[in-house]
Amino acid sequence: MNFAELVVWCDRVLAMTVKELKQLLRDPALLLIIAYFFTADVYLAGSGINLSLRNAPIKVLDHDHSAASRELMYRFRAPYFDLQGELTNPRLAINALNAGSLLAVLDIPDGFQRQLLQGQPVAVQFQIDSTNTVLGTLATAYALEITAGFGQDFIAQQRGLGTAQQANLPIIANRPRVLYNPNRIDGWFMSISELLTVITILSLMLPAAAAVREKERGTIEQLAVSPLSPLQILLPKVIAMGMVILLGVGICLGLIIVPIFHLPINGSVGLFFAVTALYVFATSGIGLFIATVSRNLAQMAMLGILLLMPILLLSGAWTPPEAMPQLMRIGMKVSPLYYYNDMGYAILLKGAGLSVIWDSLLGLLLLGIGFFNFGVWRFRRQFG
Repeated sequence: MNFAELVVWCDRVLAMTVKELKQLLRDPALLLIIAYFFTADVYLAGSGINLSLRNAPIKVLDHDHSAASRELMYRFRAPYFDLQGELTNPRLAINALNAGSLLAVLDIPDGFQRQLLQGQPVAVQFQIDSTNTVLGTLATAYALEITAGFGQDFIAQQRGLGTAQQANLPIIANRPRVLYNPNRIDGWFMSISELLTVITILSLMLPAAAAVREKERGTIEQLAVSPLSPLQILLPKVIAMGMVILLGVGICLGLIIVPIFHLPINGSVGLFFAVTALYVFATSGIGLFIATVSRNLAQMAMLGILLLMPILLLSGAWTPPEAMPQLMRIGMKVSPLYYYNDMGYAILLKGAGLSVIWDSLLGLLLLGIGFFNFGVWRFRRQFG
Protein backbone atom coordinates (compact mmCIF):
# COMPACT_ATOMS: atom_id res chain seq x y z
CA MET A 1 0.00 0.00 0.00
CA ASN A 2 1.51 3.30 -1.13
CA PHE A 3 0.98 6.65 0.54
CA ALA A 4 -1.96 7.67 -1.67
CA GLU A 5 -3.76 4.41 -0.98
CA LEU A 6 -3.10 4.82 2.75
CA VAL A 7 -4.64 8.31 2.69
CA VAL A 8 -7.75 6.97 0.92
CA TRP A 9 -7.96 4.07 3.37
CA CYS A 10 -7.74 6.37 6.40
CA ASP A 11 -10.22 8.80 4.86
CA ARG A 12 -12.79 6.02 4.46
CA VAL A 13 -12.26 4.84 8.03
CA LEU A 14 -12.66 8.40 9.28
CA ALA A 15 -15.87 8.93 7.31
CA MET A 16 -17.32 5.66 8.62
CA THR A 17 -16.33 6.57 12.18
CA VAL A 18 -18.12 9.92 11.90
CA LYS A 19 -21.14 8.06 10.53
CA GLU A 20 -21.19 5.72 13.54
CA LEU A 21 -20.96 8.64 15.97
CA LYS A 22 -23.83 10.45 14.23
CA GLN A 23 -25.99 7.32 14.42
CA LEU A 24 -25.24 7.02 18.13
CA LEU A 25 -26.14 10.65 18.76
CA ARG A 26 -29.52 10.04 17.12
CA ASP A 27 -30.33 7.41 19.75
CA PRO A 28 -31.11 9.33 23.00
CA ALA A 29 -32.23 6.19 24.83
CA LEU A 30 -28.88 4.50 24.27
CA LEU A 31 -27.02 7.66 25.28
CA LEU A 32 -29.04 7.80 28.49
CA ILE A 33 -28.18 4.16 29.26
CA ILE A 34 -24.47 4.82 28.70
CA ALA A 35 -24.61 7.90 30.94
CA TYR A 36 -26.37 5.89 33.65
CA PHE A 37 -23.74 3.13 33.54
CA PHE A 38 -20.83 5.52 34.00
CA THR A 39 -22.43 7.62 36.73
CA ALA A 40 -25.34 6.28 38.79
CA ASP A 41 -24.44 2.60 38.39
CA VAL A 42 -20.84 3.07 39.56
CA TYR A 43 -22.02 5.30 42.43
CA LEU A 44 -24.58 2.74 43.60
CA ALA A 45 -22.02 -0.06 43.49
CA GLY A 46 -19.43 1.95 45.40
CA SER A 47 -21.77 3.23 48.09
CA GLY A 48 -24.42 0.51 48.28
CA ILE A 49 -22.28 -2.63 48.58
CA ASN A 50 -20.38 -3.19 51.81
CA LEU A 51 -18.30 -6.32 52.33
CA SER A 52 -17.31 -5.41 55.90
CA LEU A 53 -19.06 -6.43 59.11
CA ARG A 54 -20.86 -3.37 60.49
CA ASN A 55 -23.55 -3.33 63.21
CA ALA A 56 -24.47 -6.98 62.75
CA PRO A 57 -27.64 -7.65 64.81
CA ILE A 58 -26.98 -10.08 67.66
CA LYS A 59 -28.86 -11.24 70.76
CA VAL A 60 -27.78 -13.31 73.76
CA LEU A 61 -29.14 -16.41 75.46
CA ASP A 62 -27.67 -15.89 78.95
CA HIS A 63 -28.37 -18.96 81.07
CA ASP A 64 -25.86 -17.94 83.74
CA HIS A 65 -26.76 -14.30 84.51
CA SER A 66 -23.42 -13.73 86.20
CA ALA A 67 -20.89 -10.91 86.14
CA ALA A 68 -18.66 -12.91 83.80
CA SER A 69 -21.46 -13.61 81.32
CA ARG A 70 -22.51 -9.96 81.30
CA GLU A 71 -18.93 -8.86 80.69
CA LEU A 72 -18.62 -11.27 77.76
CA MET A 73 -21.89 -10.29 76.12
CA TYR A 74 -21.16 -6.57 76.34
CA ARG A 75 -17.92 -7.07 74.45
CA PHE A 76 -20.01 -7.76 71.35
CA ARG A 77 -20.54 -4.10 70.53
CA ALA A 78 -20.13 -1.56 67.75
CA PRO A 79 -18.79 -1.12 65.19
CA TYR A 80 -18.90 -4.83 64.37
CA PHE A 81 -21.95 -5.97 66.34
CA ASP A 82 -25.23 -4.39 67.41
CA LEU A 83 -26.24 -6.02 70.70
CA GLN A 84 -30.04 -5.97 70.74
CA GLY A 85 -30.70 -7.53 74.14
CA GLU A 86 -31.42 -11.01 75.42
CA LEU A 87 -33.64 -13.90 74.42
CA THR A 88 -35.56 -16.08 76.82
CA ASN A 89 -35.42 -19.51 75.15
CA PRO A 90 -33.58 -21.29 72.33
CA ARG A 91 -36.68 -21.56 70.12
CA LEU A 92 -36.86 -17.78 69.82
CA ALA A 93 -33.21 -17.76 68.79
CA ILE A 94 -33.78 -20.29 66.00
CA ASN A 95 -36.86 -18.41 64.78
CA ALA A 96 -34.96 -15.12 64.70
CA LEU A 97 -32.11 -16.69 62.71
CA ASN A 98 -34.55 -18.33 60.30
CA ALA A 99 -36.39 -15.05 59.80
CA GLY A 100 -33.15 -13.20 59.10
CA SER A 101 -33.73 -10.59 61.82
CA LEU A 102 -30.49 -11.62 63.56
CA LEU A 103 -27.09 -12.51 62.18
CA ALA A 104 -25.95 -14.38 65.28
CA VAL A 105 -26.98 -15.56 68.72
CA LEU A 106 -24.53 -15.90 71.61
CA ASP A 107 -25.51 -18.79 73.90
CA ILE A 108 -23.81 -18.66 77.33
CA PRO A 109 -24.38 -21.87 79.36
CA ASP A 110 -25.41 -22.17 82.98
CA GLY A 111 -22.43 -22.33 85.36
CA PHE A 112 -20.26 -20.24 83.02
CA GLN A 113 -18.67 -18.13 85.76
CA ARG A 114 -18.37 -21.01 88.23
CA GLN A 115 -16.43 -23.17 85.78
CA LEU A 116 -14.14 -20.27 84.94
CA LEU A 117 -13.39 -19.65 88.61
CA GLN A 118 -12.62 -23.34 89.06
CA GLY A 119 -10.16 -23.19 86.17
CA GLN A 120 -12.25 -25.53 84.01
CA PRO A 121 -12.75 -25.07 80.24
CA VAL A 122 -16.21 -23.87 79.29
CA ALA A 123 -17.81 -23.82 75.83
CA VAL A 124 -19.81 -20.88 74.53
CA GLN A 125 -22.11 -21.48 71.58
CA PHE A 126 -22.19 -18.92 68.78
CA GLN A 127 -24.98 -19.58 66.27
CA ILE A 128 -24.61 -17.72 62.97
CA ASP A 129 -26.82 -17.22 59.96
CA SER A 130 -24.28 -17.96 57.24
CA THR A 131 -26.65 -17.50 54.32
CA ASN A 132 -24.33 -14.65 53.45
CA THR A 133 -21.04 -16.51 53.72
CA VAL A 134 -18.94 -13.33 53.71
CA LEU A 135 -20.69 -11.83 56.74
CA GLY A 136 -20.91 -15.22 58.44
CA THR A 137 -17.17 -15.78 58.10
CA LEU A 138 -16.37 -12.28 59.36
CA ALA A 139 -18.73 -12.65 62.33
CA THR A 140 -17.10 -15.96 63.25
CA ALA A 141 -13.62 -14.45 63.11
CA TYR A 142 -14.58 -11.45 65.26
CA ALA A 143 -16.39 -13.70 67.77
CA LEU A 144 -13.30 -15.90 68.14
CA GLU A 145 -11.15 -12.82 68.70
CA ILE A 146 -13.54 -11.40 71.30
CA THR A 147 -13.89 -14.62 73.29
CA ALA A 148 -10.12 -15.22 73.18
CA GLY A 149 -9.50 -11.72 74.52
CA PHE A 150 -12.08 -12.24 77.24
CA GLY A 151 -10.40 -15.50 78.30
CA GLN A 152 -6.98 -13.89 78.53
CA ASP A 153 -8.28 -10.93 80.53
CA PHE A 154 -10.18 -13.22 82.92
CA ILE A 155 -7.11 -15.35 83.62
CA ALA A 156 -5.00 -12.25 84.20
CA GLN A 157 -7.54 -10.88 86.68
CA GLN A 158 -7.72 -14.19 88.55
CA ARG A 159 -3.95 -14.20 88.94
CA GLY A 160 -3.94 -10.66 90.21
CA LEU A 161 -2.07 -9.17 87.28
CA GLY A 162 -2.60 -5.44 86.86
CA THR A 163 -2.53 -3.52 83.61
CA ALA A 164 1.18 -2.74 83.92
CA GLN A 165 2.01 -6.35 84.71
CA GLN A 166 -0.06 -7.57 81.77
CA ALA A 167 1.82 -5.22 79.47
CA ASN A 168 5.12 -6.81 80.58
CA LEU A 169 3.98 -10.34 79.77
CA PRO A 170 5.66 -11.96 76.72
CA ILE A 171 3.17 -11.91 73.83
CA ILE A 172 3.23 -12.21 70.07
CA ALA A 173 2.13 -8.85 68.72
CA ASN A 174 0.16 -8.97 65.47
CA ARG A 175 0.73 -5.68 63.68
CA PRO A 176 -0.55 -6.07 60.12
CA ARG A 177 0.52 -3.61 57.47
CA VAL A 178 -2.22 -3.00 54.92
CA LEU A 179 -0.99 -1.71 51.57
CA TYR A 180 -2.77 0.33 48.88
CA ASN A 181 -6.07 0.55 50.80
CA PRO A 182 -4.98 0.92 54.46
CA ASN A 183 -8.45 1.81 55.77
CA ARG A 184 -9.99 -1.03 53.77
CA ILE A 185 -12.61 1.20 52.19
CA ASP A 186 -15.02 -1.01 50.26
CA GLY A 187 -16.03 1.88 48.01
CA TRP A 188 -12.57 1.96 46.43
CA PHE A 189 -12.72 -1.67 45.38
CA MET A 190 -16.39 -1.75 44.45
CA SER A 191 -16.36 1.44 42.36
CA ILE A 192 -13.33 0.30 40.33
CA SER A 193 -14.78 -3.19 39.95
CA GLU A 194 -18.08 -1.80 38.68
CA LEU A 195 -16.30 0.56 36.30
CA LEU A 196 -14.35 -2.34 34.79
CA THR A 197 -17.56 -4.36 34.52
CA VAL A 198 -19.38 -1.47 32.81
CA ILE A 199 -16.52 -1.10 30.33
CA THR A 200 -16.73 -4.83 29.60
CA ILE A 201 -20.48 -4.75 28.98
CA LEU A 202 -20.40 -1.69 26.74
CA SER A 203 -17.31 -2.67 24.76
CA LEU A 204 -18.93 -6.01 23.97
CA MET A 205 -22.49 -4.81 23.36
CA LEU A 206 -22.10 -1.46 21.58
CA PRO A 207 -20.08 -2.62 18.52
CA ALA A 208 -22.29 -5.70 18.26
CA ALA A 209 -25.45 -3.59 18.42
CA ALA A 210 -24.09 -1.18 15.79
CA ALA A 211 -23.39 -4.06 13.40
CA VAL A 212 -26.70 -5.83 14.01
CA ARG A 213 -28.59 -2.56 13.55
CA GLU A 214 -27.14 -2.43 10.04
CA LYS A 215 -28.64 -5.88 9.43
CA GLU A 216 -32.07 -4.88 10.70
CA ARG A 217 -32.12 -1.76 8.53
CA GLY A 218 -30.85 -3.61 5.47
CA THR A 219 -27.79 -1.39 5.05
CA ILE A 220 -25.20 -4.08 5.77
CA GLU A 221 -25.62 -5.50 2.26
CA GLN A 222 -25.03 -2.06 0.78
CA LEU A 223 -21.82 -1.72 2.78
CA ALA A 224 -20.74 -5.22 1.77
CA VAL A 225 -20.94 -4.42 -1.95
CA SER A 226 -19.32 -0.99 -1.54
CA PRO A 227 -15.58 -0.40 -2.15
CA LEU A 228 -15.09 -0.75 1.61
CA SER A 229 -13.22 -3.77 2.92
CA PRO A 230 -14.59 -5.75 5.89
CA LEU A 231 -11.95 -4.11 8.10
CA GLN A 232 -13.03 -0.65 6.95
CA ILE A 233 -16.63 -1.52 7.82
CA LEU A 234 -16.01 -3.00 11.27
CA LEU A 235 -13.04 -0.99 12.54
CA PRO A 236 -14.94 2.36 12.57
CA LYS A 237 -17.62 0.80 14.77
CA VAL A 238 -14.96 -0.22 17.28
CA ILE A 239 -13.23 3.18 17.10
CA ALA A 240 -16.47 5.15 17.52
CA MET A 241 -17.76 3.08 20.42
CA GLY A 242 -14.30 3.05 21.97
CA MET A 243 -14.21 6.84 21.90
CA VAL A 244 -17.57 6.97 23.67
CA ILE A 245 -16.42 4.46 26.30
CA LEU A 246 -13.18 6.34 26.97
CA LEU A 247 -15.17 9.57 27.35
CA GLY A 248 -17.43 7.78 29.85
CA VAL A 249 -14.41 6.49 31.77
CA GLY A 250 -13.05 10.02 32.05
CA ILE A 251 -16.40 11.32 33.31
CA CYS A 252 -16.69 8.46 35.80
CA LEU A 253 -13.21 9.03 37.23
CA GLY A 254 -13.55 12.81 37.31
CA LEU A 255 -17.10 13.09 38.66
CA ILE A 256 -17.78 9.91 40.65
CA ILE A 257 -14.84 7.81 41.76
CA VAL A 258 -12.27 10.46 42.68
CA PRO A 259 -14.44 13.27 44.17
CA ILE A 260 -17.08 11.09 45.87
CA PHE A 261 -15.09 8.04 47.03
CA HIS A 262 -11.81 10.01 47.39
CA LEU A 263 -9.87 7.37 45.52
CA PRO A 264 -6.21 8.33 45.21
CA ILE A 265 -5.04 7.55 41.68
CA ASN A 266 -1.46 6.49 42.32
CA GLY A 267 -0.54 5.52 38.77
CA SER A 268 -0.51 7.10 35.34
CA VAL A 269 -3.95 8.11 34.09
CA GLY A 270 -2.62 8.06 30.52
CA LEU A 271 -1.44 4.47 30.93
CA PHE A 272 -4.82 3.47 32.32
CA PHE A 273 -6.61 5.00 29.33
CA ALA A 274 -4.19 3.30 26.94
CA VAL A 275 -4.82 -0.07 28.59
CA THR A 276 -8.57 0.62 28.52
CA ALA A 277 -8.43 1.38 24.79
CA LEU A 278 -6.63 -1.92 24.18
CA TYR A 279 -9.20 -3.74 26.32
CA VAL A 280 -12.09 -2.19 24.37
CA PHE A 281 -10.43 -3.36 21.15
CA ALA A 282 -10.02 -6.89 22.55
CA THR A 283 -13.56 -7.22 23.87
CA SER A 284 -15.16 -5.64 20.80
CA GLY A 285 -13.78 -8.52 18.75
CA ILE A 286 -16.09 -10.81 20.71
CA GLY A 287 -18.95 -8.38 20.05
CA LEU A 288 -18.27 -8.45 16.30
CA PHE A 289 -18.40 -12.24 16.37
CA ILE A 290 -21.77 -12.05 18.13
CA ALA A 291 -23.00 -9.65 15.44
CA THR A 292 -22.10 -12.06 12.64
CA VAL A 293 -24.22 -14.89 14.11
CA SER A 294 -27.16 -12.71 15.26
CA ARG A 295 -30.07 -11.75 13.03
CA ASN A 296 -31.57 -9.10 15.31
CA LEU A 297 -30.88 -7.15 18.49
CA ALA A 298 -32.76 -9.68 20.66
CA GLN A 299 -30.48 -12.52 19.57
CA MET A 300 -27.45 -10.27 20.00
CA ALA A 301 -28.47 -9.41 23.57
CA MET A 302 -28.98 -13.06 24.54
CA LEU A 303 -25.70 -14.18 23.01
CA GLY A 304 -23.97 -11.24 24.67
CA ILE A 305 -25.22 -12.31 28.09
CA LEU A 306 -24.21 -15.90 27.34
CA LEU A 307 -20.60 -14.88 26.67
CA LEU A 308 -20.50 -12.03 29.18
CA MET A 309 -21.08 -14.13 32.27
CA PRO A 310 -18.02 -16.41 31.83
CA ILE A 311 -15.89 -13.32 31.15
CA LEU A 312 -17.03 -11.72 34.41
CA LEU A 313 -16.95 -14.86 36.56
CA LEU A 314 -13.51 -15.91 35.31
CA SER A 315 -11.99 -12.46 35.77
CA GLY A 316 -10.58 -13.14 39.25
CA ALA A 317 -12.29 -10.05 40.69
CA TRP A 318 -14.33 -12.03 43.22
CA THR A 319 -12.56 -15.38 43.43
CA PRO A 320 -8.74 -15.57 43.42
CA PRO A 321 -7.31 -17.89 40.76
CA GLU A 322 -5.67 -19.97 43.50
CA ALA A 323 -9.12 -20.82 44.92
CA MET A 324 -10.51 -22.08 41.59
CA PRO A 325 -10.36 -25.61 40.17
CA GLN A 326 -7.59 -26.25 37.68
CA LEU A 327 -9.99 -26.23 34.70
CA MET A 328 -11.31 -22.82 35.70
CA ARG A 329 -7.77 -21.45 35.99
CA ILE A 330 -7.16 -22.43 32.39
CA GLY A 331 -10.42 -20.73 31.38
CA MET A 332 -9.32 -17.52 33.07
CA LYS A 333 -6.45 -17.21 30.60
CA VAL A 334 -8.93 -16.60 27.75
CA SER A 335 -10.96 -14.01 29.66
CA PRO A 336 -9.76 -10.52 28.66
CA LEU A 337 -11.18 -9.10 31.89
CA TYR A 338 -8.73 -11.26 33.86
CA TYR A 339 -5.81 -9.29 32.41
CA TYR A 340 -7.63 -5.97 32.55
CA ASN A 341 -8.51 -6.43 36.22
CA ASP A 342 -4.87 -7.01 37.10
CA MET A 343 -3.74 -3.96 35.20
CA GLY A 344 -6.59 -1.67 36.26
CA TYR A 345 -6.13 -2.19 40.00
CA ALA A 346 -2.35 -2.18 39.68
CA ILE A 347 -2.32 1.19 37.89
CA LEU A 348 -5.00 3.00 39.89
CA LEU A 349 -4.24 1.74 43.41
CA LYS A 350 -0.66 0.49 43.31
CA GLY A 351 0.84 3.01 40.91
CA ALA A 352 2.27 0.24 38.73
CA GLY A 353 3.98 1.00 35.43
CA LEU A 354 4.77 -0.95 32.28
CA SER A 355 7.59 -2.80 34.02
CA VAL A 356 5.02 -4.43 36.31
CA ILE A 357 2.03 -5.00 34.01
CA TRP A 358 3.86 -5.91 30.79
CA ASP A 359 2.93 -9.61 30.98
CA SER A 360 -0.79 -8.87 31.44
CA LEU A 361 -0.57 -6.25 28.70
CA LEU A 362 1.00 -8.78 26.34
CA GLY A 363 -1.68 -11.36 27.13
CA LEU A 364 -4.46 -8.84 26.49
CA LEU A 365 -2.82 -7.72 23.23
CA LEU A 366 -2.61 -11.28 21.91
CA LEU A 367 -6.22 -11.98 22.88
CA GLY A 368 -7.35 -8.72 21.27
CA ILE A 369 -5.63 -9.48 17.97
CA GLY A 370 -7.07 -12.97 17.96
CA PHE A 371 -10.64 -11.94 18.82
CA PHE A 372 -10.73 -9.02 16.38
CA ASN A 373 -9.27 -11.01 13.47
CA PHE A 374 -11.77 -13.78 14.18
CA GLY A 375 -14.66 -11.29 14.09
CA VAL A 376 -13.46 -9.79 10.78
CA TRP A 377 -12.96 -13.28 9.36
CA ARG A 378 -16.51 -14.25 10.31
CA PHE A 379 -17.86 -11.08 8.71
CA ARG A 380 -15.90 -11.69 5.49
CA ARG A 381 -17.09 -15.29 5.35
CA GLN A 382 -20.69 -14.20 5.93
CA PHE A 383 -20.72 -11.87 2.93
CA GLY A 384 -17.85 -13.30 0.92
